[in-house]
Amino acid sequence: MSYLPRVNKVFPAAGFTHEEIRRYGRHLIMPEVTLEGQQKLKAARVLAVGTGGLGSPLLLYLAAAGVGRLGIVDFDTVDDSNLQRQVLHKTRNIGKPKIESAIEAIQELNPNVEVVPYQTALRSENALEILQDYDVVVDGTDNFPTRYLVNDACVLLGKPNVYGSIFRFEGQATVFWAERGPCYRCLYPEPPDPGMVPSCAEGGVLGVLPGLIGMVQAIETVKLILGLGDPLIGRLLLFDALGMEFREFRLRKDPGCPICGSAPSIQSLVDYEAFCGIGTPAAADDVPEITVQELKRRLDGAVEFDLIDVREPHEVAIAQIPGAKVIPLSQFHQRIHELDSAREVVLFCKLGPRSAKACRLLFDAGFRKVQNLAGGIEAWSLEIDPSVPRY
Repeated sequence: MSYLPRVNKVFPAAGFTHEEIRRYGRHLIMPEVTLEGQQKLKAARVLAVGTGGLGSPLLLYLAAAGVGRLGIVDFDTVDDSNLQRQVLHKTRNIGKPKIESAIEAIQELNPNVEVVPYQTALRSENALEILQDYDVVVDGTDNFPTRYLVNDACVLLGKPNVYGSIFRFEGQATVFWAERGPCYRCLYPEPPDPGMVPSCAEGGVLGVLPGLIGMVQAIETVKLILGLGDPLIGRLLLFDALGMEFREFRLRKDPGCPICGSAPSIQSLVDYEAFCGIGTPAAADDVPEITVQELKRRLDGAVEFDLIDVREPHEVAIAQIPGAKVIPLSQFHQRIHELDSAREVVLFCKLGPRSAKACRLLFDAGFRKVQNLAGGIEAWSLEIDPSVPRY
């Protein structure tokens, strides 16, 4: 019995070509799958939000398994920095929209799969319309506003949300399905403050890690379609690559959850960037910024100021801005005394969030002439000095 009523319909064997029967033969001879299970896969509709590290293995394996319709939401383009972990995309696809790269890879693997592209950012205005036609939604995103958006849309539509996340050497996965267990808000009622949790672009990720977590998401998706086994509903699977250790935590539905609890206060989708504190006036005005162009003028002129690099030494070894003093954020509390509050101070990191934290630490210590470099050393490389490597 399928967990998903819509894909419980059984089609005659004539619904498969000889090529498909040959292709899916290793499924068909499994007594837990058989022709009937393959028919459920063929009838299933799965939406993948994101074609990055998690979406790459997910989409490849769902396509190989014969899921009939794959919807894909992504608005990004392929960058060379993606290729360390996003195996769906190839070097020849650099600069191409990820949607096009994904379609190319899926059709090359299994031309029997229908791919429905949504080359757009998932937003409150379009999420319900996009998600409503799918049986399972798989969240492969890497930011909190979209995670809350996917969760809330799935709760409102009664859809299962197969969730995964990765960071450095650790990953986690579960299935949020409000009709049968907790949702994402039951686990994380409130988002972290902006910049408190570094992204993979800031903190890094082991390239092979998303392959494992994405495959866990693919397995859970297939289990939901086939009605097999025990899905990760109410269970959070944690993986530590360094210790090669899996752990599991039980999740409970929160009766007071604002969207799936006994008296939900959220009846429609909200502004998720505002909910997560992104783009609000407080967040924007919290730390004064300086552009890379203005920094270049100061470095070329006679302006006296201190340029502080708060990245870790292993990052400084990759790329530097000449004249910067290195005080890693991890040591900043202990080394604030090395800076003169009477002088102007400009701080930078890779993209900006870590140096913004350092700016706040200086403000708390009584400094006032402090600015954060907008876009960090990444912007410096893109707009000022292309000889500085990007990473």
